[in-house]
Amino acid sequence: MTTTTPSRELNALDRCDRCGAQAYVRAVLASTGGELLFCAHHARDVEPKLRPQTSVWHDESSRLHEKPKVDIND
Repeated sequence: MTTTTPSRELNALDRCDRCGAQAYVRAVLASTGGELLFCAHHARDVEPKLRPQTSVWHDESSRLHEKPKVDIND
């Protein structure tokens, strides 16, 4: 399995294919090149079975814990 970084980051318009929440994980299937998007919850749920079948597992779920930058001049 090869993991590469996709050409763009996931954003708020990318939605989980299972529940419609914001997607934080992109899985690209090795067999077809098809792309699946998951929220962090559903990615953890499917990862053990799905990850071995992927060519890319791009996980941005660490962004869930980022603190927004605050400018004290605003």
